[in-house]
Amino acid sequence: MAKNKTTETNESTTDFINTFVEDETKKKDAFELIKIMQEVTHFEPKMWGPSIIGFGSYHYKYASGHEGDAPLVGFSPRKAAISLYINVPTENRDELLSKLGKHKASKGCIYVKKIADIDIEVLKNMISLSLQQ
Repeated sequence: MAKNKTTETNESTTDFINTFVEDETKKKDAFELIKIMQEVTHFEPKMWGPSIIGFGSYHYKYASGHEGDAPLVGFSPRKAAISLYINVPTENRDELLSKLGKHKASKGCIYVKKIADIDIEVLKNMISLSLQQ
């Protein structure tokens, strides 16, 4: 079975942001997201794989037998957008996304260009709900 690429590492989140995030607004937003996620989750930020900053962890196991660990919540400051990894319960997802602000969403991710485009209180609520799953 293939080994998971997205595993917790001992790399520095600060070094990752300062080294790999070139856009100054995105760099500032990444440090702000660390502050927000740390405040809501009470977990220290950890690098997961080469580019995801995660908070907390959980173990999953699929019916196929594939299993591993993943962060409870996290984000990645990618070049095109910041990817937010927040698992909001289905019954709350559409309502909260409608209040979040300017974003794009897929099944597993929420994409924002900059933190100024979204409502931070809605984001905090989404993070909190994600932790309750």
